[in-house]
Amino acid sequence: MIAMARLRHRIPVSLRQNWKLVVACGVFLAVCAGVFGSGTIRPYVTSARAASGATVVTDLAGGKELFDPSAAHEVRLTFTDQAYEDMLSEYFKSGDKTYVEADLVIDGTTIPSVGVRLKGNSTLSGLTWKGESRQGGRGGPGGGQRPEGLPEGFQPPDGFQPPDGFELPEGAELPEGAELPDGAGMAEGGAGFGGFGRASLKAEEPENLPWLVSFDEFVEGRRYQGHSQIAVRPVSMGSATLLKESLAISMVGASGEPSQGYAYSSFTVNGRSSAPRLLVEYLDEGYAEELGDGVLYKSLATSTFSYKGEDQTAYTDDFKQVNAKGEQDLQPVIDLVKWVEQASDEEFASGLAARLDVESFARYLALQNMLLNFDDMAGPGRNYYLWYDLSGKKFKVINWDLNLAFSGDASAGPDDALSMGGFGRQQPEGQAGQQPEGQAGQRPGGGGMRMGHALKDRFLETAAFKEVYQEQYRKLYQDLLASGKAETLLDQAVASYQANQGADAAEAQKEATTLRTTLATRAEALGEAFAEQGS
Repeated sequence: MIAMARLRHRIPVSLRQNWKLVVACGVFLAVCAGVFGSGTIRPYVTSARAASGATVVTDLAGGKELFDPSAAHEVRLTFTDQAYEDMLSEYFKSGDKTYVEADLVIDGTTIPSVGVRLKGNSTLSGLTWKGESRQGGRGGPGGGQRPEGLPEGFQPPDGFQPPDGFELPEGAELPEGAELPDGAGMAEGGAGFGGFGRASLKAEEPENLPWLVSFDEFVEGRRYQGHSQIAVRPVSMGSATLLKESLAISMVGASGEPSQGYAYSSFTVNGRSSAPRLLVEYLDEGYAEELGDGVLYKSLATSTFSYKGEDQTAYTDDFKQVNAKGEQDLQPVIDLVKWVEQASDEEFASGLAARLDVESFARYLALQNMLLNFDDMAGPGRNYYLWYDLSGKKFKVINWDLNLAFSGDASAGPDDALSMGGFGRQQPEGQAGQQPEGQAGQRPGGGGMRMGHALKDRFLETAAFKEVYQEQYRKLYQDLLASGKAETLLDQAVASYQANQGADAAEAQKEATTLRTTLATRAEALGEAFAEQGS
């Protein structure tokens, strides 16, 4: 009897008071199991307002604005060696990125029990632990594998000019007339094309790794200045300062399109310090709230943007819903994918504006070209988000992951399709469908490889939308390049980096000089192209 009494008091009071309802629910579920058997249950939302898992319990103010690039910042992480080794073991065994519980200090504010995990896909392909790369990984040292998505027998085309930090596979030869820039070379162990976001990283140096910090992984409902997560870029991706990414983020923001906050910070893990790290705002629930009343969807690297029927579980490898979980679902995205795939050319031209913010999308595409960013929504990483405005019932495409910006041919024109890693220029945008038989994913004309995206390709193949693209591109050119605003934003990024402990001022100026040359070349090439179009 004593044991039964103790057991009864372990049951929550609310559950004991409502035991009849609990029993009724159990009987109902048993009946459902008997009636429906093993039939598939599809996760559709029927209620207008269900409980959302994004309730904020605590929002820490912090000592200073985290994404204020004009201020110096300090980030310190501490976790146990055993927890870190367990995380590494799981990642190297299965590829799963599990969270480690850690204590965090940001600008003097101590935050216990945050979650931290490795972040990235191609970035982590160069990660080694105890001298070994992950088996089945994407071209890490010793793996000898091609980067995912590269066709068999792929070779750089004539005139190839690789980006900074590019690593050529062991045994490969450059075409005649091609030169490697400073800092480029052979990939260790035949690792593959290191310039495509791949960094040489060692697990024994956690202070240099790319991290995702989650404030609510172990403490439900906690945020820091409205953020549930922040991203920490790796210490090297062919660049000591990552000025390319911070400049690209700033230019997107200056264009009027949704962008991300960024700042540089000194960074320490378990007492080990690195060079200043680039902190980037993560597109989380708080970010979605700032956008307004709508739903934010993240495109996954495995996304195909193809219609797979009405079963929402069929799209788990395509999109991840960020906010309004339990209130909204994937149906708007499925409807868009289906319509883009099945609409006739006439229907696409007349009906897209009712489903998509056309001018915003034109600016998105123009920015990818201006920023020489191959790895956009059509690239191998499928890097973009979809924002669905609930009041207007329209989508907006949002920039994401600009770490490969400014790595292509700076003389490319507004109608040139950018290729992977800057492997020359390819045929004009809007001709993606003209591929030789048996070469899916490849683009004729300039060599290289471009993945393609149905929405982007159809948009640029439609005359009316191509005009909108050109109109928005001209405005962006005038506002960002011709005006000199991009150079001012670059100066601000350099100052942000140099304000932090451990900054390499000489390297920052070196990379800034290269970027200024790139901006000048972009301005000249685009100015000439627009002048020709206007003549």
